[in-house]
Amino acid sequence: MSPTTPTRHLDIGCGLAPRNPYHRDQLVGLDVRALAPGQALPGGFEYVQGNFVIEPLPFADHHFDSVSAYDVIEHVPRQLFMPGEGLVYPFIRVMNEIHRVLRPGGLFLASTPAYPRPEAFQDPTHVNIITVRTAEYFCGPDPKGRMYGFNGRFDEQINRFCTRNNYVDRDLAATRIWARRWHRKLLRGGWSDLIWEFKAA
Repeated sequence: MSPTTPTRHLDIGCGLAPRNPYHRDQLVGLDVRALAPGQALPGGFEYVQGNFVIEPLPFADHHFDSVSAYDVIEHVPRQLFMPGEGLVYPFIRVMNEIHRVLRPGGLFLASTPAYPRPEAFQDPTHVNIITVRTAEYFCGPDPKGRMYGFNGRFDEQINRFCTRNNYVDRDLAATRIWARRWHRKLLRGGWSDLIWEFKAA
């Protein structure tokens, strides 16, 4: 990539406040909700409306240097019956699309309430329960997700429980990360979120 080429980040499921954890030059937020007519948005990012659960991401291949999904993947169904298609695997499709829009070496950062924490189950819209071993279906030389149609490959950088706020900004000082981790674990009942950082191979 040329030094003059702007770097780009995509935040999936952004609402009206997309995050830019890697401080890329350009920020795009994608969400399923449509904006109201004339609705104003804060500056500094591009908003794209799209149903990423059942539709391809509306971006070219290798368009982004990084992608994030905070409190999103737990809402993506694992299976759906689609008219004209039969049984499909939306979560596999979403992971394929994330890999497709990332440049080689690009980073995918996700935070999700995960098993065995009760937060993974208590929200009735959580339909995709993640564990630390779910990464095996998307990472490594032969991801297990191949059997379901996953055609990308990620290298696992981070796959651990921590507090979500430590990963909204990847430049957060290590001492602050340590303090937040242990405050949450010792005083607030433990870490509810599983953090993924995967590199597109």
